[in-house]
Amino acid sequence: MRTDTGQVFKLEDYRPSDYLILRTRLTFRLSPEATMVKAELTVERRAGVAVDSPLILDGDGLALRRIEIDGVAVPTSAYDASPDCLALNALPSTPRFTLLIETQIDPAHNEALMGLYRSNNVYCTQCEAEGFRRITYFLDRPDILSVFTVRIEARRKEAPLLLSNGNPVESGDLADGWHYAVWEDPHPKPSYLFALVAGDLGKVGDSFTTMSGREVDLGIYVEHGKERLAGYAMDALKRSMKWDEEVFGREYDLDVFNIVAVSDFNMGAMENKGLNIFNDKYVLADEETATDADFANIEAIIAHEYFHNWTGNRITCRDWFQLCLKEGLTVYRDHEFSADQRSRGVKRIAEVRTLRAMQFPEDQGPLAHPVRPRRYREINNFYTATVYEKGSEVVRMIRTLLGAETFRAGMDLYFLRHDGDAATIEDFVQVFADVSGRDLSQFALWYNQAGTPNLTVSSHYDAAAKQLTLEIEQSVPPTPSESRKRLMHIPLAFGLVGKDGKDLLYDSVDGATVEGGVIQVRKRHHTVRFSGVAARPALSLNRGFSAPVTLSVEQKADDKFFLAGHDSDAFSRWQAFNTLLTDALIAAFRRLRGGKGTDFAARLGGLAGTIATNGDLEPAYRALALTLPSEADIAREIGKDIDPDAIFAAREALATFIASTNRQRFEVLYDSLRDNSQFSPDAESAGRRALRNVLLDYLSRLDGGAETAARHFKAAANMTDLAAALMVLAHRHPGSPQADAAIAAFAAKYASDPLVMDKWFQIQASVPGPQAVDTVRMLMTHPAFSSTNPNRLRSLIGTFSSGNQTGFHRADGAGYRFFAETVLEIEKRNPQVAARLATALRSWRSLEPARQAKAKEALLTMANTSNLSADLRDIIDRTLV
Repeated sequence: MRTDTGQVFKLEDYRPSDYLILRTRLTFRLSPEATMVKAELTVERRAGVAVDSPLILDGDGLALRRIEIDGVAVPTSAYDASPDCLALNALPSTPRFTLLIETQIDPAHNEALMGLYRSNNVYCTQCEAEGFRRITYFLDRPDILSVFTVRIEARRKEAPLLLSNGNPVESGDLADGWHYAVWEDPHPKPSYLFALVAGDLGKVGDSFTTMSGREVDLGIYVEHGKERLAGYAMDALKRSMKWDEEVFGREYDLDVFNIVAVSDFNMGAMENKGLNIFNDKYVLADEETATDADFANIEAIIAHEYFHNWTGNRITCRDWFQLCLKEGLTVYRDHEFSADQRSRGVKRIAEVRTLRAMQFPEDQGPLAHPVRPRRYREINNFYTATVYEKGSEVVRMIRTLLGAETFRAGMDLYFLRHDGDAATIEDFVQVFADVSGRDLSQFALWYNQAGTPNLTVSSHYDAAAKQLTLEIEQSVPPTPSESRKRLMHIPLAFGLVGKDGKDLLYDSVDGATVEGGVIQVRKRHHTVRFSGVAARPALSLNRGFSAPVTLSVEQKADDKFFLAGHDSDAFSRWQAFNTLLTDALIAAFRRLRGGKGTDFAARLGGLAGTIATNGDLEPAYRALALTLPSEADIAREIGKDIDPDAIFAAREALATFIASTNRQRFEVLYDSLRDNSQFSPDAESAGRRALRNVLLDYLSRLDGGAETAARHFKAAANMTDLAAALMVLAHRHPGSPQADAAIAAFAAKYASDPLVMDKWFQIQASVPGPQAVDTVRMLMTHPAFSSTNPNRLRSLIGTFSSGNQTGFHRADGAGYRFFAETVLEIEKRNPQVAARLATALRSWRSLEPARQAKAKEALLTMANTSNLSADLRDIIDRTLV
């Protein structure tokens, strides 16, 4: 584990390396505690670099065993070696030479799960962002592209399967029960895309014929006995390959494509060229063990990692500041894939909910940073929602601005111009400027400026003149290190909705550029006049969430109710109802803080019932609409002086009000959605289950609710329904006989399935109330819990800290103290996981003063701990600023 050096890396300091590594030949002699790694590197000095310029290679905890140049041992006087660096000071005068380095590493004790590690008797690698330097000394940076040839040697009995990147070229037996395999990747790649897997795994095989007629062998490798659980992942892979050909014209470029599912993995998955390594959570699924959300995640993440083959692998990043170039772009691509596979409107609502829940708090807190950061201390901490989700939104805005045809032309030019490059954001934006002829310099601020812009909008309709006037004001709030902001280019999609629910036409517009139903907001203030508007419209703004902004709209409640029932844009229709719910919750919160009771408008409950029973709307949409804003959503909207207990009480009161208002309608609909047919993970079936389970949650709050949920639990024929019933029982009726029986029955049935037990931990860790701290402490002693497995840690500690507002933010500070103690213990083994968990305290300054003081104490406890890792130190210091 590297402790913090305090070094800050800056975008403006980038310079190309003095040396290139044209070819990398690796030989691994695998042994659990003493793996030998021989690296033969073809090194070339860049033109113009002085002969006496040293070659400085990155390392991380390495033990050097041998070093040669052009077959001759290098004297100790000619190099300086430490576990974290190798500097060669006397190099050949020739521009090209061969460097041989031999290192010894210990995979069995690598609990950080970076570099080469061994878990459950399987050797596995994770090299992004800077894990390759834990394997051998190297120029471990993304702009060093090298052709890799890998030879793996292992005892056949221990590791009959030997995989690496590229295509298999040779294999055979060695003496004493050993064997070997050689893999070659013809495509130059950076070291972070290197991968190796060795062990004893089962295979699910298939093939795919590309659009040019080449046949690709497909393999998904899982633990023996779990092959049947990989079928959906394989289907998703083949659909992804076909979709990328049809939508982006991208054909796969190797003879094989392999996926390996492992149980100990810091990330969701990794796009290593031709050998994707996955957290098994995102591969294994059937109706008995996976929820509909799991199936959707598998589909999306399989697609995401496959799409990286072109947006990330064939075209990679020049440096880690350009991380969004591969991640934001590829998230956009996987979003589009999922929208085409499922429901575009429903998918868009889900995307925005995720963005607001995860990215908006980053923009509004101490960890705010641009989509392309300008500086970092630890790159692992910038795999954030801002880079991924907001980065995707920026790509989507380019498509909105230019239109589908020009956007595709820009992508085609990007692939043509930069194939084989380590590219930058400027390269990406330039292709769209070139194909469109537009100046995108102001738009590029979305990559370079942190913060969520706000648009304040008011409207006035002149009936006599048939003119609608909009006043639009743009502002960008200050963020850490950026107090003064520049104005953004914001594409604001809109509609003028008439009484019949259809968009009204207009004759002309002035005051701003309007193209294809999108207002181009570029200035601080726009006065936009629409002439020839026949009647006063209800104003529908930011349709499809055309820009990741917040809106402050002067709008009558009647218009919001009307849009919630009639807007033709699925997102805006959902947004209107969600805004009504949010407004009601905030008002109830304030009344409760003032010592008054809650009071909700009868028509709000009635509208909920109308939406629930509207058969013209997709069940999945209705399920999303009826899902109340989360406690964290409400806290974000309130902004300061947050009392989580009052927010929880307000939310419970509104849910109970909606349930009691619509009891009969909800009961009838709940019964009608019962489905005894064979399980299918398709979007329509999943939507029906989602709606029924949302109704269950409402009905469970009423008399007889525990019995209703218990019957649902007992009748459940799939994990979606089973987990939903368990959640309802544990949350709505904690300590009841029905809840206790269901919790025990679930654990007894699935005790041997770690991924399913993650759901069991997660459900209990999220039960609201002050007892949550004691519950989580108790669950940490459960035999199914493992403090070294990232999935277990995220399901229990991550859920408690990020998904249990009343438990984590317990008024006496016990939640914070427990959290700090736990994070520090995790950090000793896995700094990456500890750092990501620590982000749960990013919004501590928005809490009411007493909680705020206790949260700060916990942060200071961590900050004052000696020898913190670079990962955790970076998060804590930035959170405290």
